[in-house]
Order: sequence, then structure tokens, then C-alpha cells
Amino acid sequence: MTTTGSSTGTEEHQAQDVILDVDTGCDDALAVLYALRSPRLNLRAITCVNGNVDVDTVVCNTLRVLDAAGAPHLPVARGAARPLVEPPHDARHVHGTDGLGDLPIPGSTRTADPRHAVELMRDIVATSPRPVTLILLAPQTNAALFARMYPEVFARLGRIVMMAGSGCGGNATPTAEFNVHADPEAAHIVLNTRVPTLMYGLDVYYQTQVDPGTVEALRTSHLPTAQLAGLLLHERYRRAGRASLGDAGAVAAASDPRGLTTTPFPVGVELSGTWCRGTTVVDRRGPGRRDAASSTSPSTVEVAHGIDGPHYTALFRDTLLGQPVHAAAPSKRPRSEPVHGGSAR
Repeated sequence: MTTTGSSTGTEEHQAQDVILDVDTGCDDALAVLYALRSPRLNLRAITCVNGNVDVDTVVCNTLRVLDAAGAPHLPVARGAARPLVEPPHDARHVHGTDGLGDLPIPGSTRTADPRHAVELMRDIVATSPRPVTLILLAPQTNAALFARMYPEVFARLGRIVMMAGSGCGGNATPTAEFNVHADPEAAHIVLNTRVPTLMYGLDVYYQTQVDPGTVEALRTSHLPTAQLAGLLLHERYRRAGRASLGDAGAVAAASDPRGLTTTPFPVGVELSGTWCRGTTVVDRRGPGRRDAASSTSPSTVEVAHGIDGPHYTALFRDTLLGQPVHAAAPSKRPRSEPVHGGSAR
């Protein structure tokens, strides 16, 4: 059944407890800034993993973003330095040498939490009085280790929102999306944990385009979070000639699902093959045509395939500018367009 997200009264008045798992490049930074400002989210921690850049640079970038945003103290933990099986590969050609567009963002005076990212995830989920949403914006290595090391605690998660995968082609390869391609085994583990999961992938990723007027409004704001968001989006315009919310769109959708259309589909990850390793295989066949008897049938997850991009760009803009969040009600049929060729992210 295809559904368009809706918000309940509880969702409107009670912020979700969330953990962000990041490989902080430019769009991860936008996601962190949105999560800091959103009244719909209670950001409990940020965990770091190798991805766009090496994990030590990810930690450094995350702390720099928090400092530049004037954020309160927040635990930030270093996680996996490499994928489960293969050597790491990064996306510096997209995000710059330092992962943040080589922008003049000062170094941070903060220090990382001494715990490993997986231990920090475990501690927060185990002690939280409410279910925690784990938002994965990077290769899923940390989450896979969490699932394997502490399965009973992992099962207490309320849900997983993952910026990962695609049912319409790839960006790291012709068929594979970067975060899954970077660690296919980890994605396979996470998708088969049976924690309710939303896959926000390339089917919707590029459809939250930000117009130049919004970028300028953010850059000239008196708020540090908005200024930094404007700087990052301006750099994306300079490099690519366009700018979408990227990972921040997934976080905005986690906070307000009203502009997102999803359908539960079985999703598997190709773990071998010369051309298709790391591809998410979305089975859109009807139940009667699926191989239900196969013991290797993939788990069913909610796959986002339609999005009201203007709804989320308005929500992002208003949240970062500190304006009352009165984003226009999303259209009844969020658009679902084919993804166009692009860089790894």
C-alpha cells in the first residue's frame, strides 16, 4: 500500500529523540544544523563513521559545525574507520579536501566523547525512556556493528531512517548509491534487523532543490546556524550549479513526513557481481509474483519514491531562520521524478 506521510498530534507536540550517524560532508552539515534548530527533534548525540572523508576528519568536521553553529554541548563519538569488508573509498571530489568544501570554518575547541560510537548508541538507546530514532546519513557500518554487538538493545530502537539506496539507478556506480556502495555488507545487516525502516534514497534525494533567494536569505541572517547553512549551500551552487538539501532532506522528512510518499517493498543488497555490487534491489512486483518461499527473501522496508520538494525546502528555510514553521501544506501527490546523473553525493 502506498501512503503519504501524516503527522499526529503527538508528533506535533513531542519532539522525537534522535541520533544522527554521519560522515560529515557538506550535506551532513546541513542535516546537523537542521536537527539542532528543529523543535520536532531532540538531538541526543552524533556518531561518526568513515565515508565522505576519513573518520577522524568526520569527527573534526562535526565538532567544527557545532562550534560554528553555537550549539550546546552534545556528545560526538568516533566510530568505524573502515567498511566491514572492503578498503574505504571517499567522496572528497564532491565535498572538497576537508569534506566541508574547504571553506574557512574555524577549528573547534570541543572534544569528542571518549566512547566508541557503537557504545554511545547503546548507552542512549538502553537508557532512553522513549524509543529513539536512528538517522543514518552515511555508510551503515556503525549501525551494523551496533546490531551485531548489542542486538537486544538495537531492537529497542523506535525506527531507522536511512539516507541510502535507490530504486532508480545509482551515483557511486550506474546502479549503486554511495552510502550502500561504500559498505554493502553493513547495509545488508541493517536492512534485515526488522526494526521499522524508512529508505530515503536517490528516488527523492535530488528533488529538494534550494533556490538562490533562499541561499542568500540564510547567508545574510544574524543566526549562526542559518549563516553556516547559507555558506554551505552557496558552495554547493559554486561546485555543481545547483544545490539540494541532500541529507538534510532525510532529516526534515523524519521530522515531518507529510510531504513524503512511501510504499513498503522488499529491499535487498547485491553483495557480489562485477557491475552491481552495492545495488539496492527494490522488488516492486506484487506479492503474488514474489518468491515468498525463498528463505533469502529480503526484508520489507518503507521506500520513499515521491516527495514534495518545496514543502521540505520551505520547512528547512523557516526552521533555520527561526521563523514560525508554517510551511505550505504539501501537495496531495508528491512528485516522483527520475534521478539525473550526478556526483557521488
